[in-house]
Amino acid sequence: MGTVTKSVDVNVPVTTAYNQWTQFEEYPQFMNHVERIEQVDETHLRWHVKFGPVEREFSAVIDEQHPDERVAWHSTEGPNHAGVITFHRLDNDQTRVTAQIDIDPEGVAESVGDALNIIDTQVKGDMDRFKKFIEERGAETGAWRGNVEPPKP
Repeated sequence: MGTVTKSVDVNVPVTTAYNQWTQFEEYPQFMNHVERIEQVDETHLRWHVKFGPVEREFSAVIDEQHPDERVAWHSTEGPNHAGVITFHRLDNDQTRVTAQIDIDPEGVAESVGDALNIIDTQVKGDMDRFKKFIEERGAETGAWRGNVEPPKP
């Protein structure tokens, strides 16, 4: 499984950055490979993604979510995929958003893409597009401020 970690500093308050990140159905506006996300309920998502000619669908569950701090998830079917997004207040109007994504490539095309660091490049691009998206808007498109505790071992 490959791990990609990327950060971007956005010129909005931490609450604005966090609130936007909880709007999963808006991801296609800044994630090129995401065709759509269906939010089934507060903690379950259905992802539809496309990397070049390869299309995948998978379900994911939000494992942990704390307002203005973090959102963590993992896939429950389909490609093995997990991640955590953290939010760090730098000052009143600037936030560092860090994505740590774990992806287990499935199939020849994805394995080649992983070997060529295409996934790394894609995550960096997603973070840069998120920065542009939220800074141009200046405000989030919505918010979910619920708290999801991690599962007990």
